[in-house]
Amino acid sequence: MSSPAVQIRHRVPRIAQEAVERARLSVVPRARTRAPKVPFVTLVSLVLVGGIVGLLLFNTSMQQASFAATSLEDEATNLAAREQTLQMELDELRNPQRVATQAQQMGMVVPAAPTFLTLDGDVEGVKTPATPEDRLNLTPPAPVKPQILAPAPTIVKVPATEVPVPDATVDGTTSARKGNRNRR
Repeated sequence: MSSPAVQIRHRVPRIAQEAVERARLSVVPRARTRAPKVPFVTLVSLVLVGGIVGLLLFNTSMQQASFAATSLEDEATNLAAREQTLQMELDELRNPQRVATQAQQMGMVVPAAPTFLTLDGDVEGVKTPATPEDRLNLTPPAPVKPQILAPAPTIVKVPATEVPVPDATVDGTTSARKGNRNRR
């Protein structure tokens, strides 16, 4: 019998030779694996549809905001015009000439000479109250038209002529008309 060390030597070349034979490279056909197309196409389609829907919603909201802004601008324009009208009415109501005319219509009198009160309580100027005869006329007289713009009226007399009056019947038509109707 042989010793165990001798057996290992005979085995080592045989194991090494088998390993070398296994280790030799050989051409292996490449297995082509393709990724499935359906998930990718679905993902791209969903992103595309989501983008289009998002753009449509954004456009719709922008249009609504535009309509609201236009409506508010129109309302602001109307309110500005109303404010201007009210300001003009207020200016007309505050017009000193109008206030003086209304006061005069109510019986108030503007004195011809002013009266002043001093700080110590004395009265300086005219001490009698103004009467309607002493008042100042606030309304100016109407302007006189030139004669060329206001000529004397021209009167033309036309001699009267007799106009025959047709006979009236009960229903309001004349006898001549009624006769013409009967002839037809």
